[in-house]
Amino acid sequence: MKPTLVILAAGMASRYGSMKQIQSFGPSGETIMDYSIYDAIEAGFGKVVFIIREEFAEQFKLIFEPKLNGKVATDYVYQHLLSHTEGFEVPADREKPWGTAHALLCCQGKVNEPFAVINADDYYGKDAFVQAVQFLSNQCNESTYALVGYELNKTLSDNGSVSRGVCTADDQDNLTNISERTKIYQTSNGIVYEDESGIHSLDTDSLVSMNFFCFAPGFIGLCESLFGSFLKEKGQELKSEFFIPFVANYFIESGKGVMKLIPTSSKWFGVTYKEDAAGVQASINNLVQSGVYPNSLWG
Repeated sequence: MKPTLVILAAGMASRYGSMKQIQSFGPSGETIMDYSIYDAIEAGFGKVVFIIREEFAEQFKLIFEPKLNGKVATDYVYQHLLSHTEGFEVPADREKPWGTAHALLCCQGKVNEPFAVINADDYYGKDAFVQAVQFLSNQCNESTYALVGYELNKTLSDNGSVSRGVCTADDQDNLTNISERTKIYQTSNGIVYEDESGIHSLDTDSLVSMNFFCFAPGFIGLCESLFGSFLKEKGQELKSEFFIPFVANYFIESGKGVMKLIPTSSKWFGVTYKEDAAGVQASINNLVQSGVYPNSLWG
């Protein structure tokens, strides 16, 4: 059975206000997501599951179904604020759903095979999808998950500081820690991060998380088992979010299994700042001109 790619796209519409305005970067109007799907199909994924907001489903399908029809199986999951909150009184002022692990919980019953999960608006690169398929097809099970790690210097923005989860692993490549560093940037002396105690240097080839995870389907059940206690503890906070790394950390710390750290040679890029858009466009143009992608992805 081929693995599935799950794409977290519910947040996109809220940023753009409409699916029609998804930003195109490719020469034939391709979005960043188009390149991820193209790379995933090429690497051997058999299905793509989009997690979106239901009110944009019709527009979304009009954009993606004609491109993907006959190339890969597709399915849609709608992330609602009230999904899986039975018996919990959701604060009246809360508008947004509960974060990325809640989004995966909404996939219950739709994803029953090993799967990777990515953000819709990040470019991950071909090698990352190849590495993910190899892991999902050969190593992944309910006690062995993985995170694809990027070299820090391949994930920075020229337009400001970035937040990254800096990873450490043991000599078996099992993830031991992800340290959230919220203000990372390049200086003339190398890459540094700032926190309340000052400025600290980071190795340029430190591996960082860009939210490219590989799981067996039981991870969705684990999200379900932890969501109730999350709601009890944080459900009254209007901006609290139930994130995938929180569940992944629980999986490791409770001894349920290990999470492999898989390095990729791919360069990441995305739109952290509005000013990053021109750089993303230029990067994609370079990839097209050098023959990595055709001029029109879907022909």
